[in-house]
Amino acid sequence: MSATPAVADDLIVIGKIYSVHGVRGEVKVYSFTDPTENLLQYKTWTLKREGNVKQVELVSGRGNDKFLVAKLKGLDDREEARLLAGYEICVPRNLFPELTDGEYYWYQLEGLKVIDQLGQLLGKIDHLLETGANDVMVVKPCAGSLDDRERLLPYTEQCVLAVDLAAGEMKVDWDADF
Repeated sequence: MSATPAVADDLIVIGKIYSVHGVRGEVKVYSFTDPTENLLQYKTWTLKREGNVKQVELVSGRGNDKFLVAKLKGLDDREEARLLAGYEICVPRNLFPELTDGEYYWYQLEGLKVIDQLGQLLGKIDHLLETGANDVMVVKPCAGSLDDRERLLPYTEQCVLAVDLAAGEMKVDWDADF
């Protein structure tokens, strides 16, 4: 493991180490990628936790839909692996594949102002949730928003009318029944 991190200002969290696996220093990982195994395509990880940053190299990995088991270079001890629990796994955003028009990574949507069909500011997208049926945007109030309500809006074609990353805005067809 190396103590030299990648440039931290352009890193995207793609998973989290949450436990050890076995006695040979492997770690259990929650993957935030879809499909889960896509996290294993990135061979160099920057780990971050509470101001600590370190660079590690993925040797191998395996898993299923719930979690992955990863072997990191130079990590052969269960107790040393336990110290990595809680670290977020990050990679530079420039390693992500290009998307087609109309597709967005979640990190691109977070922070966008959400404006309804009447031109009213509902708030900003704080984060997104995966629900199974569709993703859900958590919209929190901000300066100038319509009210102080937090809203859960479906990330669907029926709700999202337009996304303008350059303007930092998303137009939605908002209905109180959401």
